[in-house]
Amino acid sequence: MSTWSDRRILDLLGIEVPILQAPMAGATGSAMAIAVGNAGGLAALPCAMLSLEQVRSEIDAFRSACLGPLNLNFFCHQPPAADVERDARWKQALKPYYEEVGADFDAPTPVSNRAPFDEYSCQLVEQLLPQVVSFHFGLPRADLLQRVKATGAKVLSSATTVEEALWLEAHGCDAIIAMGYEAGGHRGMFLSEDITSQIGTFALVPQVVDAVRVPVIAAGGISDHRGLVAALALGASAVQIGTAYLFCPEAKVSPAHRQALDSAPASDTALTNLFTGRPARGINNRIMRELGPMSELAPRFPLAGGALMPLRAISDAKGSSDFSNLWSGQALRLGRAMPAGELTRDIAEKALAQLGR
Repeated sequence: MSTWSDRRILDLLGIEVPILQAPMAGATGSAMAIAVGNAGGLAALPCAMLSLEQVRSEIDAFRSACLGPLNLNFFCHQPPAADVERDARWKQALKPYYEEVGADFDAPTPVSNRAPFDEYSCQLVEQLLPQVVSFHFGLPRADLLQRVKATGAKVLSSATTVEEALWLEAHGCDAIIAMGYEAGGHRGMFLSEDITSQIGTFALVPQVVDAVRVPVIAAGGISDHRGLVAALALGASAVQIGTAYLFCPEAKVSPAHRQALDSAPASDTALTNLFTGRPARGINNRIMRELGPMSELAPRFPLAGGALMPLRAISDAKGSSDFSNLWSGQALRLGRAMPAGELTRDIAEKALAQLGR
């Protein structure tokens, strides 16, 4: 497949097709990365929920089965200050659910954690030398970013507004992921907490393309070849695909999450902060409907999930998704149950056919 007219991302990242696998923490691992990488796309390993040793193990598994480039993805949030009163108010709001399912309300609240990129993460990058390092929620502090770039890794990060894209370019990104409102999972927003600032992919992409000099990768609501062709027409050099890969057998989603993906209408997703404390798009479930998807009571990211853990453990064991995040983008009804490598090749081949190449 050497007939893509815009080769900026292909040449920058060393891939064959302009498709990046979204690094969906908790839902993807080395099996997904191997399949996408062997199909010519950019494989990704999400590191925010893994220990350093788990990251090493996943990289070893990938490199033993795929020669393609690898993207290691990290979060760049600042861990929140302790707020005992807010934590208590949040848990009190959940008390009726504790009583209903029989969870111990008085037991210590588990800690929900997502590790931000830090000195230890940077050392790991320096030792393992991934070809690409991507970030969510902005970029790490300047000295760490400089060390990442010194390894030769290409740096990507997500922008949800033109302002964020300009900031990322000014601070050293080699390419920018323009993440539209339709995208599943956590919003990459970092310059503002105003959710009304978020706009759709196909309004965002051409504005970002016009504003920056680096290549742009479109993300959000793209699940098949038509989305890839449309993104290229708007000036993107590639697309990042997430939700469509959740339908693949390599995805690590629970049976309840998979059932929701298979059955929910496209209109039944919403942005919610209930599960982690930051806005993320997922399929509506009981707690989102009853508490409202956005709550001022939810502790700061990533602590909101702690008080939900006992509820989730009990309900998950019964096959219920009442208290679990069901991350999904708005294009979920375009999802197809096929292996990730086959999906990657299918999207690329059909896009080339539609482009007449």
